[in-house]
Amino acid sequence: MKRNGLLILAILCLLVACLLAGCGKSPEGRGSEAAYSVMDAQGTEVSIPAKPKRIVTLSMGTDETMLGLVEPERLAAVNALLDDPKSSNVTELAEKIPTKIKNPSVEQLLALQPDLIIVPDWGDLGLVQPLREAGVPVIVCKGAKSLTEIQETIRLLAAATGERERGEALCQAMDVRLAAIEEKVKKIPQGDRKSVVLLSLMQTYGGKGSAFDEMCSLAGVVNARSAIGIQEGTAMTKEDLVRANPDILFLPTYDDHGSYDVAAFRRQYLEDPALSTITAIKNGALKEPYEGYLYNNSQDFVLGVQEIAYQVYGGDFALDHGEHLTAVKGE
Repeated sequence: MKRNGLLILAILCLLVACLLAGCGKSPEGRGSEAAYSVMDAQGTEVSIPAKPKRIVTLSMGTDETMLGLVEPERLAAVNALLDDPKSSNVTELAEKIPTKIKNPSVEQLLALQPDLIIVPDWGDLGLVQPLREAGVPVIVCKGAKSLTEIQETIRLLAAATGERERGEALCQAMDVRLAAIEEKVKKIPQGDRKSVVLLSLMQTYGGKGSAFDEMCSLAGVVNARSAIGIQEGTAMTKEDLVRANPDILFLPTYDDHGSYDVAAFRRQYLEDPALSTITAIKNGALKEPYEGYLYNNSQDFVLGVQEIAYQVYGGDFALDHGEHLTAVKGE
């Protein structure tokens, strides 16, 4: 009898050990509902009790990234501009998420009952501590300004959502798309490479060190603003524009759901006699790139590269508006 009792005790101990081992599994496998932790961009270790199902991110870029990592029903809300076809390439996915937000307060965020919030480091970091004190896991990520930082953010958000494999798949999809673009760009002779200036409503955007600058480089296009030494964060004057003398001007189309007069902004440049000698204006080389790709710091950055190449060099780089890289099956 004593031997049988010891046998039963040994079996019970084995069962307990198996249960404990199961609790410690990665969120990728059978233990996907187990707690795990992630270190955010500020070096904070954030505990996440289970794969989140009510995610909120506080920028368009992180919304778009998240919509390549998780199903739309796992987002409790998205940015209000995500349903604007002039600004967003994920309008169809955004339609599946009824709640739209702009600059929510702590109280408004808590009312959404989130189980994960993503805050870019350029955003309102004053929200972070109150939300954490309320028990919500908050991940601070970089405001990505380059391909490398975008992929770092993808991997961070993938870890936070318990979807590391999807994160790697998404980064790989970016690399494959960029390699295909690079092969076509190599065939363009250096003497045929064109220069562009982006006339942006964000007048300090597009200089040396910006995501747009890297997009141009990967597209085989000269960013004329960068070429004359204008750094990201510095406005380009009209005198600078004359000095840059681009072959092509990229014109803005964003109108904030029809509430902003973008045509008036464009007229400041196109009807100014002092700018009439600029090659792009003189030749009528005025393009309207799809801004859903052009101002994109998610995985769809690569579509921005392709869109620039298409606007400058034509059909070999053609792509459909509304494309979106995703690692979510069926999306």
